[in-house]
Amino acid sequence: MGGLGLLRSRWVQIALLVIVNLFVGGMVGLERTVLPLVAQQDFGIAGKSAAVAFIISFGVVKALSNLFAGRIADLFGRKRLLVAGWVVGLPVPFLVMFASNWGWVIFANVLLGINQGFTWSMTVNMKIDLAGPRFRGLVLGLNEFAGYSAISITALVSGYVAAVYGVRPQPFYLGVAYALAGLLLSSFLVKDTTTLSKTVAGSSLPLGRAFAIATWQNKPLLSASQAGFMTNFKDGMIWGLLPLFLNAHFLDIAAVGTIVALYPGTWGLLQLATGPLSDRFGRTWLIILGMLIQGGAILWIVFTQGFALWSVGSILLGIGTAMVYPTLLAAVADHSEAEWRASALGVYRFWRDFGYAVGALVSGLLADALGISTSMGIVGGLVIASGFVAALWLRDVETGVAR
Repeated sequence: MGGLGLLRSRWVQIALLVIVNLFVGGMVGLERTVLPLVAQQDFGIAGKSAAVAFIISFGVVKALSNLFAGRIADLFGRKRLLVAGWVVGLPVPFLVMFASNWGWVIFANVLLGINQGFTWSMTVNMKIDLAGPRFRGLVLGLNEFAGYSAISITALVSGYVAAVYGVRPQPFYLGVAYALAGLLLSSFLVKDTTTLSKTVAGSSLPLGRAFAIATWQNKPLLSASQAGFMTNFKDGMIWGLLPLFLNAHFLDIAAVGTIVALYPGTWGLLQLATGPLSDRFGRTWLIILGMLIQGGAILWIVFTQGFALWSVGSILLGIGTAMVYPTLLAAVADHSEAEWRASALGVYRFWRDFGYAVGALVSGLLADALGISTSMGIVGGLVIASGFVAALWLRDVETGVAR
């Protein structure tokens, strides 16, 4: 069966996984606008490095979950891990709603990291299993569009709910609905794709070997991993500091929520185009240009003033991120073999999402020492440098699609 015919025969399962990833993204979107403000308003946390501790716990745990998710999925099946991720995520909104101290919020984000690592990793791997090499960019664009559109919509809605009702508990009721819907869909309608991955017992590389290849031995994979790391390094900073930056400039919660939502909204929507574009015209140019735009957008936000100009910066940030996010995933799949592709993607996603934790920690410490604007500016410069590093080693490979 040809590539297009194969895709058509499996469209129902691909569509179900797109819907599942809407709920996966929504779980994170709940925290984009509201949680940094919860730290200040409900728990009186003034230090920026302390306020972003929830992102650090989330990033570290999600990174480790990503690292092991591919290997676990190879051994025990994609669907089992997808369902397990939802079971772990179910308590998260309740823990945040009723937390009596900041430690409970951090613990909730440990569970959220496991939830995101397992569920998002499996929607990625299962779509790659279903689509084949010719349409990787397309299905990954759909996957990331769903997840980040849900982040955007939820960040916007939760900001407005918080403006009317307060930062807790009402904004987190959505999380209960998301977790239940994701668990039910994954349990009863999604089918396992493990048998489509060409992985059989004993054929997958040991995780340590896959880690070495994807981290430093294979230069294109190294290049992709560092670009992914810096993309989420930037995102950890934006998640923790952008609401505080905007709030410090006397914007209300609803306005903050709008600007915060424009970034993942643009990111999510444009991945419908950038994923297929990378299939047709190559991955590398999109990745390099996307890194440069991301860094430039951060500098734009720092050096401009006013709701309209900050909104433009948020949109530019979304454009740059959309250019790299599905494209990097597809590039990693291109440069890895079927027998250890899930592990290679897990290693890449480990480094990418470890960037959340390091970015939140470093930017928080810099903000405490030098101020929020200076911290954001430094991160913008680092992201631009990462784009030049990507240009050194990242190259396209032939995947059966015209270039």
